[in-house]
Amino acid sequence: MKLKILFSLCFIASLSAVYAQDLPTNPEPGKCYVKCITKDEFKEVQETIQSYPAYSSLEVIPATYKTVEETVLIKEESKKYVYVPAVYETIDVPYVKKENSNNLRVLPAAFGTDSRTFEIYPKTSGWEYRVLEDCPSINKEDCVAACFVEYPAQHRDISFTTLVSDAKTESVPVPEQTATYKKRVIKTPARMEEIIIPAEYTTIKRQVVDTPASTRTVNNPARQETVTKTVLVKKGGITTWEEVDCELLNPTALPIYYELASARLTAASKKTIDETLLPMLNEKPINIEIMSHTDSRGNDDYNMSLSQQRANAVVNYLVSKGISRNRLAAKGFGETRLTNRCSNGVDCSDAEHKRNRRTEFRILGN
Repeated sequence: MKLKILFSLCFIASLSAVYAQDLPTNPEPGKCYVKCITKDEFKEVQETIQSYPAYSSLEVIPATYKTVEETVLIKEESKKYVYVPAVYETIDVPYVKKENSNNLRVLPAAFGTDSRTFEIYPKTSGWEYRVLEDCPSINKEDCVAACFVEYPAQHRDISFTTLVSDAKTESVPVPEQTATYKKRVIKTPARMEEIIIPAEYTTIKRQVVDTPASTRTVNNPARQETVTKTVLVKKGGITTWEEVDCELLNPTALPIYYELASARLTAASKKTIDETLLPMLNEKPINIEIMSHTDSRGNDDYNMSLSQQRANAVVNYLVSKGISRNRLAAKGFGETRLTNRCSNGVDCSDAEHKRNRRTEFRILGN
């Protein structure tokens, strides 16, 4: 470090003989100064112009189709005639087997019984002689008694048959006698039957126009184009000397490390730029060079391109923060400036390779 400072001081001292008239006045020992010639100050002005007029165009809206199913006739309806024979059935037919008639039945005479009392002997009376049984006389006549006896009339009940009704006849009906016989009769007469042979259909699919083709008017607005112009705001050319850290005249490493095969700035890398480069560039009108490097892995040409992308990424980030691009230079060195032994074919750890994926910066004098 001391050698660098001494070299810088010696270099500045050697220049003092030639450019003594341009050196800063009242310099401080051990300080380094960068000669800055103020540049013309420009600003970008945007102007909107009409790059294409407004116009109308016709846009064809093609017809749209839809698929519909349709039933179509593939065989017409027809007829056929079929002879249907008569259908018979057997029935029982009743008939009178013997007609009804009347028979005569004889009703014999009817008799009854009756009785009648007849006097068969009249009432009589007279003298009767009786011999006493205990007559003591030998002469029976001595023992005869005359008695006047009266006999009542004698009657007799005689039964006889009486005619109640005389013989006669009465009519006795003789019912008819019925029977049945089997008879086959036509239940359904013979006929010719008409049979419809139905039509046959099938379903087809076809595309029909759903929306016919049409046109519509499209109003195309005028196209505006913004032209960015750079205009001179302040004329430069004024020489100034800016005090800087002598170390910053040499490449100074930034703690910005990249992922393998990537030029993306991480959030930590952006924070480093915000805390180191931005304050310096905003404070002094100096120019800086951004130098990016890769490790040795991968193709050499690819690494050279990748390192340039990494340097450009830092420059673009600074520009997005308001730093003029003409104050910044980006240079990629690929794997040509390794900080350790990890060159092609050397077995190194990821941490060792990571130290080579770095970005440096240095202050440029005008």
